[in-house]
Amino acid sequence: MKSLHLIRLLPVALLATAGSFYVFYVEGEGAYAYRNIVPMLIVVLLAMITLFRGSGHWAGGGWRWPLATFGFAIPAIGLSVYLHYGYATDLNGMVSNAVYPRELFRYLPLYTMFAGGIGFAIGWIVGREV
Repeated sequence: MKSLHLIRLLPVALLATAGSFYVFYVEGEGAYAYRNIVPMLIVVLLAMITLFRGSGHWAGGGWRWPLATFGFAIPAIGLSVYLHYGYATDLNGMVSNAVYPRELFRYLPLYTMFAGGIGFAIGWIVGREV
């Protein structure tokens, strides 16, 4: 990768790293924490593909990849961080009213990747029209 690629990838990598640290802060170092950072790593991978296809520019290869990557990132990172925040602050009794509150994190990566896949598809379709 060229330095332009790395400079443009830096904000995405920092956002994914901050989200990953927050996941480990809330969950600890359990098996679920490692699973829950996978969608954030996929966002970084998608951003790398987008920059590679655009020769170091976000929209250099058209708008499909940037919008699809953004469409994946919002639900993947946003939903994961929001549910971890809810767990950490016991939002609406998320922990105190649940029988097994930590089980929320078991299938959370699947939910966030599914939601991210829908966002990716929407971004891909919208990017085709731009």
